[in-house]
Amino acid sequence: MSGERVGFFTDTSLCIGCKACEVACKEWNAIPEDGLSLTGMSYDNTQALGASTWRHVAFIEQPRSAGPCEPPGPDGRTELPLAQGEPGPPADGEGMRWLMSSDVCKHCTHAACLDVCPTGSLFRTEFGTVVVQEDVCNGCGYCVPACPYGVIEQRPDDGRAFKCTMCYDRLGAGREPACAKACPTESIQFGPLDELRERAALRVDQLHAAGVADARLYGHDPADGVGGDGAFFLLLDRPEVYGLPPDPVVTTRDLPAMWKHAGAAALSLLGGIALSFAVTGRGRR
Repeated sequence: MSGERVGFFTDTSLCIGCKACEVACKEWNAIPEDGLSLTGMSYDNTQALGASTWRHVAFIEQPRSAGPCEPPGPDGRTELPLAQGEPGPPADGEGMRWLMSSDVCKHCTHAACLDVCPTGSLFRTEFGTVVVQEDVCNGCGYCVPACPYGVIEQRPDDGRAFKCTMCYDRLGAGREPACAKACPTESIQFGPLDELRERAALRVDQLHAAGVADARLYGHDPADGVGGDGAFFLLLDRPEVYGLPPDPVVTTRDLPAMWKHAGAAALSLLGGIALSFAVTGRGRR
């Protein structure tokens, strides 16, 4: 797939919360352990993406309703249309439903982390993904506040930044990322980004036809504030419910204008200094 942009399409309607993606990611990338203590947030033991959590499965518990997002069947439960015969998300009791989603770095088209990295540690690969070279990172931390999704984090022991690489080493060998390989329901799908966008649009149409009116895509639009994500999602509720910003914008969008104004100001200052010296010189004659 070299030379062709690839990415992730995560269909949250198929996620069963098994965390196979989290485990596969940690095993393949030799990521340090974290999340061994209970958080009190359902079955979520890792809480958020970070330097040692490159895949995070969120568990959102909601009161079950007969609204347009999830029309109940005769037995009071909801059955979403399935892909390739796989099981849909489980229901817990009669009054609650779970929304589960495996979050990951978005590998933005307009990646602010790339713009602010002073060492070249962050770079765009031949697959269109964004990778941190940990041996080049100097721990400055500029990339952390630059990310509009709050994905990148520094490890406390040495300050270096880490995030998902979309298994860059596996891609180079013609293999799919470990998380997609391990997903038992194909909730995480990997492939050429254009093909994934077409597949996702068809899936949304399928869910809408089945009465799941709140099904929507997130991060798929090249015209959005980050130029479209290399990892996008099908959601069953508003992005905020999943902890995602509703309208992300690349944080460095104003940098060109800022540099332009700074350059103009510098030229004006230099002109003023030159004029001052010229006037002073004439006065001494």
